[in-house]
Amino acid sequence: MAYAVAPSTYESLREAWKGLLPRAATNTLFVTPCWQRLWWKHFDGQRESLYLGIHDDGELVGIAPLMNDGQDLAIIGSTEVCDYRDLVLMEEHCTRALPALFSYMETLTWSTFVLHSLPAASPTLAYLRELSQDPRYQVSIQQEDVCPRVELPADWDTYLGQLSKKDRHELRRKFRRLMNAGDVRMRALPLTEGLGAELDGFFRLMRDSREEKAAFLTPQKEAFFRDAVETLMERGTAKLFTLEVDGARAASVICFDYNNERLLYNSGFDHQYAHLSVGLLLKAWVLRDAIESGLRRFDFLRGDEPYKYDLGGVDYPVYQCAIQRI
Repeated sequence: MAYAVAPSTYESLREAWKGLLPRAATNTLFVTPCWQRLWWKHFDGQRESLYLGIHDDGELVGIAPLMNDGQDLAIIGSTEVCDYRDLVLMEEHCTRALPALFSYMETLTWSTFVLHSLPAASPTLAYLRELSQDPRYQVSIQQEDVCPRVELPADWDTYLGQLSKKDRHELRRKFRRLMNAGDVRMRALPLTEGLGAELDGFFRLMRDSREEKAAFLTPQKEAFFRDAVETLMERGTAKLFTLEVDGARAASVICFDYNNERLLYNSGFDHQYAHLSVGLLLKAWVLRDAIESGLRRFDFLRGDEPYKYDLGGVDYPVYQCAIQRI
């Protein structure tokens, strides 16, 4: 039976969407219905949503969560707060479902379809490379960024053994120096009624750590981050870690645990403690906690900051694909 593609709504797809994700070729937090609804709530602007359901013999096998500004299509989200984006397709159906989706899209009005942040292993990316041979389209594919990540071993000592001799020595030396600097505490904050105040402290450190982060953290983005952390902490997905020196907050990190991975989403530190490498060492401790929690991967997400490689990160590319009708 031929694949059927039809418009639908977020509400009608939400529960089935959750069921698709464990079998999806790309299963990351940023393509979950919860994350996409949070994004839409804070950033939708003047665009219209277009949710396309893809069915095989009546079974939902894929979802294309799109937005349309009247001329151009894109997957719901933005590069600033969504590190990966993709269509949600059961892996075993990608080969046939993707041509069916684009055949249906021929009936829609659009001139350009831009897909940002496609993971290197995405079947969507592989299909778009094939689509570049279709005379109806002009397809441009380029690497957009990297997301360094670490495949986690069973224990901390094995992880240290994976680092270069220099990086391993430096990490141990910096930990010794920190522990000799005073009363040091690294902890994961539980969900409490004081979460709002804890997030206030996190955003203060985030703004103070770098001018670029201060410029990035607009009131709109801060409202989104608060909503995302509060919503996902209730589900056990969001984690807020802090490092304190003599009772003072020196560094903070927000992570998300999803699909057996820990995603390092954002961080900040107090420059008063920069000489103790508090930002780097809190991230290393959070990585160690991920190992001890039995997670399989630590993802530093977008950007090629040097500390990610000091902690063993290996680049994983993400791509931007632009499809223009001819």
